[in-house]
Amino acid sequence: MLQKVEGIVIRKVDYGETNVILTLFTREKGKIGVMARGAKKPKSRLSSVAQLFTYGHFVYQQGRGLGALNQGEIIDSFRGIKEDLFKTAYCAYMIEFLDKVTEEQNPQPYLFEHLWQSLHQLDEGADPEVITFIFEMKMLQQAGIGPQVDHCANCGRTEGQFSFSIREGGLLCERCSHLDPNRIPLLQPAARLLRLFYHFDLNRLGNISLKKQTKDQIRFVLTTYIDENSGMVFKSKKFLNQLNKFE
Repeated sequence: MLQKVEGIVIRKVDYGETNVILTLFTREKGKIGVMARGAKKPKSRLSSVAQLFTYGHFVYQQGRGLGALNQGEIIDSFRGIKEDLFKTAYCAYMIEFLDKVTEEQNPQPYLFEHLWQSLHQLDEGADPEVITFIFEMKMLQQAGIGPQVDHCANCGRTEGQFSFSIREGGLLCERCSHLDPNRIPLLQPAARLLRLFYHFDLNRLGNISLKKQTKDQIRFVLTTYIDENSGMVFKSKKFLNQLNKFE
């Protein structure tokens, strides 16, 4: 039976001399795997659509295991990402994170929309680090380990100066800061942006400009929190970190 889905290629693995196995994150069916036979041949009608990060319509024959890709139509190839090494690295990290926290055949249209919006904004020139911060927050929620950033994780206070506690799982107000001697001090803009990014809708993204100190704090908080709480290792993040050292 033929199936038609709207999807984004999030993984590509060579299979034999001419075939590739694609993992698609789709609006209708969630994450699925399909075999694109002959896609490595230069004249294959599947070669252009079987590229990483490609957004398109895909028609496949559903089997017991992998589906067989019959045809595809590109909606957006995200050329601006593919032609920029830094954007490609950020995109690879976001997609690896998504892949690790989602199950096969579990439709989540809102996650698909967020992935598409993230790639679109990145392609259009938005700050890749801001897009990544927002994406990390969404993936932490998806994994069920989102930090408490709406109020103090201990007493529920919403006003005042906050720090971030990895151990307590979120923000700590001044009165509760003694609970964690290893808490991470935060400037008020960083605490406010952590809250904003947790709930942010990318449809509303304008020109967000962050000071370097604010970015550094948010990056440190999220990286440390993910490292300590997720149990995940990201190959793409290591490469991204290496690239950023040479900026």
